[in-house]
Amino acid sequence: MNISILGSTGSIGRQALEVVENLGLNVVALTGFSNVALLKEQAARFKPDLVMDSSHGMAGLEAAASHPKADVVVNALVGNVGFLPTVAAISAGKTVALANKEVLVCGGEVIMSLARNKGVDIVPVDSEHSAVFQCLNAKTPHQVRGDKGCAWGDRGQLWGDAKVYLTASGGPFRGWKREDMADISPAQALKHPNWSMGAKISIDSATMMNKGLEVIEAYWLFDISAKQIEVLVHPQSIIHSMVEFADGQILAQLGAPDMRHAIQYALTHPKRLANNFDRLDFAKHNSLTFEKPDTEAFPCLRLAYEALERGGLYPTVLNAANEAAVAQFLNGQIGFLGIPAIIENTLSAYTGKNKQVSIESILSTEQWAKSFAEKR
Repeated sequence: MNISILGSTGSIGRQALEVVENLGLNVVALTGFSNVALLKEQAARFKPDLVMDSSHGMAGLEAAASHPKADVVVNALVGNVGFLPTVAAISAGKTVALANKEVLVCGGEVIMSLARNKGVDIVPVDSEHSAVFQCLNAKTPHQVRGDKGCAWGDRGQLWGDAKVYLTASGGPFRGWKREDMADISPAQALKHPNWSMGAKISIDSATMMNKGLEVIEAYWLFDISAKQIEVLVHPQSIIHSMVEFADGQILAQLGAPDMRHAIQYALTHPKRLANNFDRLDFAKHNSLTFEKPDTEAFPCLRLAYEALERGGLYPTVLNAANEAAVAQFLNGQIGFLGIPAIIENTLSAYTGKNKQVSIESILSTEQWAKSFAEKR
């Protein structure tokens, strides 16, 4: 199997290369951003045909995504920069192992329609969506009924009373009240209790926007209605997600909080191959707890549901405003509570309710939302 990895110098990209090395797969393309030294080390070790850094811009990402030898493109990019490369990969007929959730948040309608038309599989890499994927016996909805379009009929129809439970650790500020969050620093917000992640996703986890983005991702990946996606705070991060079927039976996927498991399954499913990654020790994790999320203290989760319910380009606005606000917080320009405030203001100011969703409208809406958010 030939692999192209977009974002190989980031947290998921580095772990993907560990998985690739463990499986003995061939790397044909790598892209990195600012860590050029690490990218050079990776290139020397894996000897890909194509190596692109940030100086090559979007053209470099699209070239790696559509590399003629690639069988699978691992999209480990962060943010909406991964949208056009995903379009390029699907258009070239590549299977996409997707860790870049913002792609489906900002352009799920376009991406899933294009994938169906091209007969391309989009396989989840996020641990939560990998868990749902595994509970569905390693099938995405369109695979259940072959090539006759959407597998579940009208959205949620064949799920009946079933639902997806997406679990969340609660982040570093679980249990905090909103009034206690005004002075949170970037350093505090970057300290996730269970997972080792990049800066942007760590802040998203701290605000619970990460879980909101995952709700929208699940909506598109599994063709389920928003009301059938429930978020549960599970501080131990052992159950990665669950599916409750129409008969009331629940399947859960459990494992150590190690992203390499989800990455490997995305590349090998339905086969399960040996590795030396972290294993779950039940004796050390003998208590699993669950609680409802506090959307008053963490309004980003509520805003994500609202954007999804409004539909159209509102999730695009949500995602772009969040990216702008997180960047401002990390740069010390706004406080922690400024993140949801900017997102809510941007959503309220958006006037393109009935605008048609297309690649062009997604890109222009992103630009507007980021510009608006940056001025707040």
